[in-house]
Amino acid sequence: MSAAIAAVLFDLDGTVIDSAPDLAGAANEMRRARGLADSPYDRLRAMVGSGARGLVGEAFGVGPNDAGFVELRDEFLARYESRMTKETRVFEHVEPLLKALDSQAVPWGIVTNKAMRFADPLARALGLFERAAVVIAGDTTPHSKPHPAPLLEAARRMQVDPARCLYVGDDIRDVQAGHAAGMRTVAVTWGYLGLGESIETWGAHHTVDSAMDVLNLLSMT
Repeated sequence: MSAAIAAVLFDLDGTVIDSAPDLAGAANEMRRARGLADSPYDRLRAMVGSGARGLVGEAFGVGPNDAGFVELRDEFLARYESRMTKETRVFEHVEPLLKALDSQAVPWGIVTNKAMRFADPLARALGLFERAAVVIAGDTTPHSKPHPAPLLEAARRMQVDPARCLYVGDDIRDVQAGHAAGMRTVAVTWGYLGLGESIETWGAHHTVDSAMDVLNLLSMT
């Protein structure tokens, strides 16, 4: 029988914060600058989990191997950096969960594929940085999710056995990374989810529709 959960780790975008308005906004700023109509918000929102690659791909129909992709990606990142706290907020239904973890003295942290260039100022602006036990970015370790290295680094810094960590995310890579790190995994249905396989096929230990449902998992073994 496994031990009870001692710490909770969260993905950032689509799990704790709704950053899609600013990410989509940066992509559509680029389209407007080129005299193009905005891409549909719902299509851009679905690609948030794929980062700049997915958003630039959706907005301009190009991939990493296409000519001009690097320039478009770099422009996108610069535009996003200049506006990343304009409309981004902690999900209203997630804040009560974070407060409950704080009140119960359950340490929690963030493990994101966002580069620290973005993750640090964003977490600080939203009041998450000082509350989180750890913030691990996509470039904190040599590998990003779905590799387990970022999750294992978070557990190491928190001095918690990975087997006693719950990892909560909205992308199949979160589930894959959590499994590889030996953690319990939770897939959330309010996230960006992408356009690939449905959340039921990801293989998460648990799937939740409400953030507060995560609390019920802490005592499970």
